[in-house]
Amino acid sequence: MSSKTERNDRKTGKKPSFRGRGETPKSPGWTPNPPPRGAGESAPRGAKSKVDPDNWLWGRHPVLAALANPSRKGMGRLLVTEDRAAEIERDKLAPNGHRPEIVDGPTLARMLPPGAVHQGLAFKVSPLEGVALDDIAEPAEGVIVMLDQLTDPQNVGAIFRSALAFGARGIVVQDRHSPALAGALAKAAAGATERLPCARVTNLSRALERLSDLGWQAVGLDGSAEQTLEQALDARPTVLVMGSEGDGIRRLVAEHCDVLGKIPMPGGFESLNVSNAAAIALYEVARAQGRT
Repeated sequence: MSSKTERNDRKTGKKPSFRGRGETPKSPGWTPNPPPRGAGESAPRGAKSKVDPDNWLWGRHPVLAALANPSRKGMGRLLVTEDRAAEIERDKLAPNGHRPEIVDGPTLARMLPPGAVHQGLAFKVSPLEGVALDDIAEPAEGVIVMLDQLTDPQNVGAIFRSALAFGARGIVVQDRHSPALAGALAKAAAGATERLPCARVTNLSRALERLSDLGWQAVGLDGSAEQTLEQALDARPTVLVMGSEGDGIRRLVAEHCDVLGKIPMPGGFESLNVSNAAAIALYEVARAQGRT
């Protein structure tokens, strides 16, 4: 994994050339990362406004990871309870000049989506923008995780967390069909979205072609595959392709994989949560590459 631990909000001028056919989504998605709507500003007192979770981070690990990200310097609005403000001051947990605003717990809860477990910390800031595909693909070594139309923030966040734990180089998603790196996703990722690069691409099939040109093999996780994941993997640089829980990997994306593999389930229960399956698959890749 790259030694640069905070990269996701960095723009780059690299525009890799892709080729090949596009893929048509099986189900409509939604457009992530809308233009920031008043990030860093509060609604007028008494006004009723809908909370946009894409402009918020909450919870101890996501907020502290964002505060430690040097690329976030001077960005956002930090709201904390009094005890958290004392902790931040005492332990110097806001190294990049963020000044906390002290609010009480109920007030903070009202500013966030219903049910958000804020732990006394919230950060209103624009979503991360992502990096170029080549930034995480060169040099070709280790593992990259590609997510084909996974839209559930909890699952995507959990996969970020596992990918960082197993030393992945980064995450690749399709720009139009993936959630923003904020809100519930960032909470589930426990700070991993601030440290693991994410490339948002227009077309996954073309991205796989580009990765193949750079020396990567693509291994798709498919429950109906003939080979097990252990049989499909070797020590080469690997793009681990994960599909949605309902539809799996789409046909054109699967056709651009070098091999498909499945997780054997001798217990007879063939349905694993996609984030659990990703953690198992990441361990198998690390083991095949001798990185465990």
